Amino acid sequence: MTVTTGGDSAGGPRPEWATFTGTRHQAGILATLGFFGGFAGVSVFGPMVPKFANLLHLSPFAAGILAAMPALTGSLLRIPFAAVVERMGGKRPFLTLLVISNVGMVGLLVLLATSYPDSMSGTYPLLLLLAALIGCGIATFSVGIAQVSYWFSKEDQGGPLGAYAGLGNTSPGLSSLLLPSAVGAIGILGAYSVWFAILLVVTLVYGLFIKDAPWFQLRRRGHTLTADQLAEVDPGGGNLVPAGQALVGLRSAAGIPVTWILVYFYFLSFGGFLAFTSWLPTFWTQMYGAGLREAGVLTAIFSLISALIRVPGGLLSDKISIRYALPGNFLVMLAGSIVLSFSAVFGLSLAATVVVAVGMGLQNAIVFKLLPRYLPDAVGGASGWVGGLGALGGFIIPPVMGAVTGLVGGSSGYARGFLPFAVLVLLALPVVGVLSRWSSRHGYAVT
Repeated sequence: MTVTTGGDSAGGPRPEWATFTGTRHQAGILATLGFFGGFAGVSVFGPMVPKFANLLHLSPFAAGILAAMPALTGSLLRIPFAAVVERMGGKRPFLTLLVISNVGMVGLLVLLATSYPDSMSGTYPLLLLLAALIGCGIATFSVGIAQVSYWFSKEDQGGPLGAYAGLGNTSPGLSSLLLPSAVGAIGILGAYSVWFAILLVVTLVYGLFIKDAPWFQLRRRGHTLTADQLAEVDPGGGNLVPAGQALVGLRSAAGIPVTWILVYFYFLSFGGFLAFTSWLPTFWTQMYGAGLREAGVLTAIFSLISALIRVPGGLLSDKISIRYALPGNFLVMLAGSIVLSFSAVFGLSLAATVVVAVGMGLQNAIVFKLLPRYLPDAVGGASGWVGGLGALGGFIIPPVMGAVTGLVGGSSGYARGFLPFAVLVLLALPVVGVLSRWSSRHGYAVT
């Protein structure tokens, strides 16, 4: 294995103790690959919920719970696992989550092989458990955010983090697009077996080749560096130094009000992304009578647009003032969700989901760009709170949509189910003003 002396940056010779393995671009690619594999858990159940719901005779609320269950563990586990990065680096917590997700997939394959479709009665609790295990892969997001952040300087994180999140976020869209077609072509057991094989390969590649950031490598050899010393060892590379204990970063981030503002913003943008990705297959089938494949394609349009726009969104977040970008993106999300809530025209509803996708993708990129700015000493803990509690929207929003759908009744109820989300987005607009005033009082430039 090649030993480098300065990551991807140029520089003179370094002392023997200052050498480390891996490069930041290699770390960014592998972290993105790992997140891509783990994040597919959000869509493993989403595209198939209509079929499971019919077999198990589920209510809209129960179907919403099943669709959202992977997001529960995938969100809550982000908090402790991201905090652990402060102490041990990203590789071990990231790999642990991927392994648990693999275990859940094995369990699902066994269930499908032995019970689907004629013996599925009574398997709803087991499906919920397996969904929770598979959802652990989603929690890799906050671990990877911290892992990538420690490799790159604060000034250069927008692009790498945007690429990491954006490309990784294409996983649910591709799964929504391909999984229903694969089920039709090779059966549900074959389709899920292929997806498991991909997840297993991703896990092995990540585990074999990923390297922790230089600060963690050097600390394992007994060298605890300050930020200035780290900059000398790796000029142009990562210049963040962790708090060093898992709970320190969480406590530090929790004591800053802006953390909870960012949690709310991420609850709407990324939690909303998870919610829409898991709920839209049911919406399209029940509202407009789309087949399983068609619903998967329509959901993939939303998911892929939201994910891919996050890549240029990360780059734009380095250049465009958040004074205008934050409220602007929320207004885009609000307009799309209101139209979606009242439309009974297929083309208009599809256009509305695209508008929401654009707003969500751009907002997702901005939220995590703000973390190193406001919380430079506890990136892992902050990404745990924001990524964990924010992503919890993916678990909370779909059952609420299902409950409203059931109350309204009929096919139009599936449109009205988006109204609670529109209200939450509307409430976010004055919160943007609160963030701006807080930033001014505490000396943070609102740029």
